[in-house]
Amino acid sequence: MRVLLVGPGAIGASAGAWIAAHYPNICFLARGIHYDAIRKNGIALHKEGESECQRIPVTVYSQLENAPDVDVVLVAVKNFNLAAACEQVHNRYGDNPIVVGIQNGLANQSILPRYFSKVIYGIAGYNAWMDEPGVVGYQKKGPIVLGVHGNTPPKDIGEVARIMNQGVPTVVADRFQDAAHCKAVINLTNSLVTLIGYGYRPIDSFPLFQKILANMLYEGIQIIRAAGYRESRIGGIPGWALITAGATLPSWLVRPLFRRNARKMVRSSMSQDLIQYHRGDSEIDDINGYLLGLAVRHNVPAPYNHAVYALAKEEFAKPDFQPIPVTAVWKRIQECQEHS
Repeated sequence: MRVLLVGPGAIGASAGAWIAAHYPNICFLARGIHYDAIRKNGIALHKEGESECQRIPVTVYSQLENAPDVDVVLVAVKNFNLAAACEQVHNRYGDNPIVVGIQNGLANQSILPRYFSKVIYGIAGYNAWMDEPGVVGYQKKGPIVLGVHGNTPPKDIGEVARIMNQGVPTVVADRFQDAAHCKAVINLTNSLVTLIGYGYRPIDSFPLFQKILANMLYEGIQIIRAAGYRESRIGGIPGWALITAGATLPSWLVRPLFRRNARKMVRSSMSQDLIQYHRGDSEIDDINGYLLGLAVRHNVPAPYNHAVYALAKEEFAKPDFQPIPVTAVWKRIQECQEHS
């Protein structure tokens, strides 16, 4: 099978490069400075805490019309760019290829089927970040979880998983919707860490950061459980028992564990988009907004998430967003609780 990867950001570039190191029949589509960097230097990957990079040469195109015919398209752009990317891919290839969408949130499940009939969904179960175009850091290699929602033949997903597994651990989930919703809960953290600038500035109150984050995740579990979804463990993400303990046990008791887990947190892609690159778009509606919609439909109280979502929407909409103190977030949560 011939493979094209569209969207060589942190996840797309790392997964694609790992595959390319073992499967030569893959090429990339990149634009602007990303195309220039990858064409000249390939993709450089380094593990967190290590300075040495693994540099992987890849074939890259700047225009789809110059790319070869392919059997599989891996689309790793953000949801807010997904429709435009799908339209370009469809204009070039029609409905012929198998299309694999690797995005945060659930919005891709409504976007991709508008353009393609053979769709596979993917979840990245690892953290990665872009140091500069063509240079990506990561915590661990994979996994990527694949699943279907519709009529995609099982033989297609099996072959795609086989190809991807040559470079990055890839599994096929029997209950993909469980996995997708569990990952969405973990992605709730992106809005908070972006709002307070975690990794970009000192945190003014670690105990409040712990309290807010723990309760956001705990509310997330209650929301998807009420909606009928089960726990699905993805990579090394915290399980429901640990998240529940973090929100219900005395904070001083679980603080050492929270500090250890917080040290593992890297700059989220949302933080990079809004703080580092000053882009105006974010995935907050696709992740936080979607889960809060479930909360309303299933009558699940979610005061922490409602407050953070509303505050983040206000702050992220500012022309030059700047992170705010944790104490300001806490004040907003208290105000929302007083008026509820």
